[in-house]
Amino acid sequence: MATRLAFLHTSHVLIPVFAALAKELLPGVEVFHMLDESLIRNTIAAGSMNRLTLRRLLGHIESAHEGGADAVMVTCSSIGEGVPLARRIFDFPVFRVDEPMAEAAVEAGPRIGVAATLKTTLDPTVALLRETAARAGRGVEIVPQLAGGAFECLIAGDVSKHDEMLASALAELLPKVDVVVLAQASMARIAARFAKEGPPILSSPQLAIRSARAALLPQTSTRR
Repeated sequence: MATRLAFLHTSHVLIPVFAALAKELLPGVEVFHMLDESLIRNTIAAGSMNRLTLRRLLGHIESAHEGGADAVMVTCSSIGEGVPLARRIFDFPVFRVDEPMAEAAVEAGPRIGVAATLKTTLDPTVALLRETAARAGRGVEIVPQLAGGAFECLIAGDVSKHDEMLASALAELLPKVDVVVLAQASMARIAARFAKEGPPILSSPQLAIRSARAALLPQTSTRR
C-alpha cells in the first residue's frame, strides 16, 4: 500500500507549489491537500496563534489521518508552533514546514536574516531559529525584516506587488547577514532573483519535502 501524505494549507497559493514538489521528489507517495484559510486569518486578527486555533489545527491533523494520511505536513509557519503539541498527541509523523530550513540556516552562519510579510509569521520563525540554535549549541544573531502589507497583496491576487515589496525588503536585508530565511512558503519563488548575489536565501518548501522524503522513503532519499 502506498504511503499517503496530507498537506495542511492556510493559503490556496501553496497547493500548486507543494503538489509540484511532491510529484518531483516523493515518487510513489500519494498526496492530498487540505485548505483552511480561516486558520491564518484568525491568527492575524488575534496577533498570534490562540488556543482556539490550536485546537482547530489539531482537529485538522486528526481529520487528515482519519482520511487516510500516514503523515501530515503543516505548510504555514504562522501556526507551525502547534506541531510540537501534535507530535505529543498523535502517533504518526507530523512535519513542520520550516524546521529543515531553520536547521540549514543555523548551520550556514551566525547572522541570520528573517524576511517575512506577516508579523504573525516573523515571531514564530525567530523563536524557532533561536530554539534550533540552542539545541545545536550555536550562538546566532537574528536580523528581522518585515515587508508589511505584502501578504495582503498576495491574497488579493496582486502577485507582482507582493514580489516587488518582498524583493525590496530582501535587498535591504542581504548586506547585513550571512544567510536569509524566507519565513513563509509563499515567498519561495523570490529567492531565484537573488541566487547569484550575496548570501544564500533559504526557503522552506523544497527543504521540507526533502526532509519528509528522508522520513517516508529512506530507501530512496540518497538517490536524488
